[in-house]
Amino acid sequence: MTATYDADLQLFINGAWRSGEGRDERPVFNPATAGTIAELPVATIADLDEALAAAERGWPVWRAKTADERAALMHKAAGIIRERVEHIATLLTLEQGKPIAEARGEVLSAAGLFDYFAEQGKRIEGRVLQRPLGQRAMVTKHPVGPVAGFSPWNFPVNLMVKKIAPALAAGCVVIAKAPEETPGCTSAIMRCIADAGIPGDVVQLVYGDPDMISRHLLVSPVIRKVSFTGSTAVGKHLMKLAADGVKRITMELGGHAPVLVFDDCDLESTLDRVVT
Repeated sequence: MTATYDADLQLFINGAWRSGEGRDERPVFNPATAGTIAELPVATIADLDEALAAAERGWPVWRAKTADERAALMHKAAGIIRERVEHIATLLTLEQGKPIAEARGEVLSAAGLFDYFAEQGKRIEGRVLQRPLGQRAMVTKHPVGPVAGFSPWNFPVNLMVKKIAPALAAGCVVIAKAPEETPGCTSAIMRCIADAGIPGDVVQLVYGDPDMISRHLLVSPVIRKVSFTGSTAVGKHLMKLAADGVKRITMELGGHAPVLVFDDCDLESTLDRVVT
């Protein structure tokens, strides 16, 4: 049975899906055949400006919600992802190439991340410090603000959700820049988030030229934090951009995959696992 790549590739900005009309497009490839399977619209400067304005409006409303209110919507998103696991996993396999079993596992893991951070958001605690008699010092934690999240193609669903879910739980809003190589599965996740009732100015999704998008988002005073997974070289570039605005950063850089193989292992099974 042949799987069908039936992704609807669009940007999601300010609660609206945006097609390729008036925008440049870039091809999406099936790595198994090297054939083009879709065309992806890429964001313009005007798109990014609209996303920034929406994030600035949406943040005060989202941060004002209680942790329980945010968690309820996040749990709903997790449930929708589980309902659509086969569709999302198929898109992931067709555009990224990993085996379908691993794709299912990644999608289900993403659902679990929404559930996990939904509950963690209820446990954000401050501190009361020891002071001289008659004095009391309290430390409370507050949402830092709109977040720009950049995720790679190797675990596109899981790593995008790792940018989005903790930010939502903390009361922040997110502009997610997902990988152009794997837009079908990430846009399908975005539809789950939107269908769960999370407002369209709270989570937004863009694709496009990484350098242009990072430069435009990171110089904006709207963005208060940057979360990035990718190469060390790009991480250094983003750190320099973030430094001018003294923006907070969280980065996972330069991943490698060392494997220790011992004499007593099942060599054939081990090699299969290493290759895949």
